[in-house]
Amino acid sequence: MNIEKKIENRAMTISLDGKLDTQSSPELDKVITEALDSIDSLTIDMAKLKHISSAGLRVLLSTHKALKGKGGMKLTNPNKTVLQIFDFTGFDNIFTIE
Repeated sequence: MNIEKKIENRAMTISLDGKLDTQSSPELDKVITEALDSIDSLTIDMAKLKHISSAGLRVLLSTHKALKGKGGMKLTNPNKTVLQIFDFTGFDNIFTIE
């Protein structure tokens, strides 16, 4: 998993490349947790994300909850497979997906 981040005006953008699974989820969680005090909103670009597991969904859900009182979180550019996982789990009703 490759994680690229950019912070500008208290808004962070993260681009994911690879699989967000049990092995890579802790790394994403660490990147987000370290930045939470300095950001108000988060955009996660999933254009190059190939798969997301339940461990990845947990990281997204905890991040969503952490940013709910601030500017929030949105997910952009998920592929068909990732969208199906969000739909199957009901997470498409929780997250802002563009």
